[in-house]
Amino acid sequence: EFNVGQYRRDLVKKYKSFEFFLPDNEEGLKIRKQCALAALNDVRQYLSEENGHVAVFDATNTTRERRETIYKFGEENGYKTFFVESVCVDPEVIAANIVQVKLGSPDYVDCSNDEATEDFMKRIECYKNSYETLDETLDKDLSYIKIMDVGRSYLVNRVMDHIQSRIVYYLMNIHVTPRSIYLCRHGESELNLKGRIGGDPGLSVRGKEFAKSLAQFINEQNIKDLKVWTSQMKRTIQTAEALGVPYEQWKVLNEIDAGVCEEMTYEEIQENYPLEFALRDQDKYRYRYPKGESYEDLVQRLEPVIMELERQENVLVICHQAVMRCLLAYFLDKPAEQLPYLKCPLHTVLKLTPVAYG
Repeated sequence: EFNVGQYRRDLVKKYKSFEFFLPDNEEGLKIRKQCALAALNDVRQYLSEENGHVAVFDATNTTRERRETIYKFGEENGYKTFFVESVCVDPEVIAANIVQVKLGSPDYVDCSNDEATEDFMKRIECYKNSYETLDETLDKDLSYIKIMDVGRSYLVNRVMDHIQSRIVYYLMNIHVTPRSIYLCRHGESELNLKGRIGGDPGLSVRGKEFAKSLAQFINEQNIKDLKVWTSQMKRTIQTAEALGVPYEQWKVLNEIDAGVCEEMTYEEIQENYPLEFALRDQDKYRYRYPKGESYEDLVQRLEPVIMELERQENVLVICHQAVMRCLLAYFLDKPAEQLPYLKCPLHTVLKLTPVAYG
């Protein structure tokens, strides 16, 4: 992501007030244009020199002239450009956005909530003077999605490829309602006790104790309308059963398929498949077990459940180590190289609460 606001903060260092965004502030206009061009230059480097696939140019881009500059930049460099416009006219939506998002902005770290709110409302007025919305007629040749009041309605135009269609699908399924996602592995299984991977064992005595403790913990949290999801494997189902609440089974949440190595210890894998053991060590993310899966495969498999998590409010996902690593990497924005090494110990619940600015 290339956030022009951050480029501006890096250059100016200290944000003073909404006056920086006044349409007749020549110095402000000059700095904002300079930052936008610097960000576009970094976009070019990322896509053309670093073999990136998708770059998010995050800026207000409120004028047709600015969007034309971005579109031409894309054409000159052989990139497809897709615009995302979020239009908020509902005063309640705007007020909630300021409280949930803007009060946490780096621009307002030294301000009271009232001061930040007043200043940002004046910033909105600054943009109103020059704002040109995407128009069905004037912008009929552009690819875009227009989102009204955080999902009240949508306008989609000229979706050109698979990536753009996935962006549309994603944006039409996310929401900004405050919520938390709880992730945990199943209780200790009989094969965990023996140091063996995979299989479909039931819980050990210690695993059953964890399931009881999890039920008590969840009950104490008093979570509104909590949904519980499990895989279709015994150890997650038995863990969920102890909660005494309805739960939903997802086959895509099943543990990574270790193929011919299922139910083996790592020592046995090293002894029986030394080459495979070495290959896995070299690239744990892309390594695929013979007749099984890789972490890369698992990420693709989990896409439907990730999309559904974006749509939901409070959810407890009882899953497996590799699966939990993939979900955690997605929500914490971890790179593929780090994903297989994320710590997801047994008998631990992680609570994720999405917020603006991380």
